[in-house]
Amino acid sequence: MIKNFFKGLNIHTFLITMSLLSLFPFLWLISTALKGNSENIFEYPPVFIPKHMTFENFMGVWKQIPFLLYFLNSFIVAAFTVILNLILSSLAAYPLARMNFMGKKVTFFAILATIMVPFQTIMLPVYIITLKLHLVDSYSTIMGYLGLILPFAVNAFGIFLMRQAFLAIPKEIEESAVIDGCNSWQIFTKLLLPLVKPAMATLAIFTFVGSWGEFLWPSIVLTNEKLFTLPVGINNLQSAFSADYRLVAAGSIISIIPIVLFFLLLQRYFISGTTEGSVKG
Repeated sequence: MIKNFFKGLNIHTFLITMSLLSLFPFLWLISTALKGNSENIFEYPPVFIPKHMTFENFMGVWKQIPFLLYFLNSFIVAAFTVILNLILSSLAAYPLARMNFMGKKVTFFAILATIMVPFQTIMLPVYIITLKLHLVDSYSTIMGYLGLILPFAVNAFGIFLMRQAFLAIPKEIEESAVIDGCNSWQIFTKLLLPLVKPAMATLAIFTFVGSWGEFLWPSIVLTNEKLFTLPVGINNLQSAFSADYRLVAAGSIISIIPIVLFFLLLQRYFISGTTEGSVKG
C-alpha cells in the first residue's frame, strides 16, 4: 500500500513538474505583456510579477497595427485548411482502411513515407508550382488565400490518423449497414464518419494549431500587407516598434486565444472513445 502510494506520488510529482516547466514560457509572456514602460523586462534577477500591472500593451497592439485584419486572415486560412484536411483525409483514408484493391499497402506506405520529408525540403518546388498556378496575392486576394491554403490542404499524418480510426470500427457494423441496403457512400457519410468524430476532432485541432501558427510559408508567399496572417503581422510588429517586446508579448497572447477556444470547443470529442455507443450489448 505504502509502496503504491510513493510510486503514484513520484509519478504525479514528475508530471506536475513537467507541466510547470511547459507553462513557464507562457506565464512569462503574460508577465511581460502586463509590465509597463517604466519596468525593465530584462532586469536581473528577473521579476516575474509586474510592479505596476497595466493593460496598455494590449490596447497598443490594436491601435498601432491592423491587428483585426491579420486576425481575420489567419482565421480564414486556418478554417479552410481544417475543412479541406477533414474532407480529403477522410476520403483518402476510407478506401485504405475498408476496401481491398491492388497496390493498397504500397500506396499507404508511400503516403506514410512522406511524413519523414520536412516541408522545408519541398518548399522551393512548391513555391515554383504556386507561382506557375498564379496562387499568389499579386494576382488577386482569392489567389493569395489559395496560395496559403492549398499546400496544406491534406497531409500524410491526417490520412494515417483517419485510417487508424476507420480500422478501429468493428466490421460487423458495416456489414449490418450493407444488409440494410446501404451503398459505400452512405456507409461512409452516415455510418462511419459519425463514429470517427474523436479522430476528426484531433485532426482538426492539430491542423488548426499548425495553420494558425505557420510563419515561414506566409512570409515567403505574401507580399500584400492586407493578407498578412497573425505570425507575419506580429513579426512586423517587432520591427515597427523597435523590438518593444511588451507589445510583441501582448500580440502573441491575443493570437493564442483562438487556439485555446478551438480546443475547448472540440474537447468532448477529443477525449471520447472512437466507437462509444456504436454497439449496444
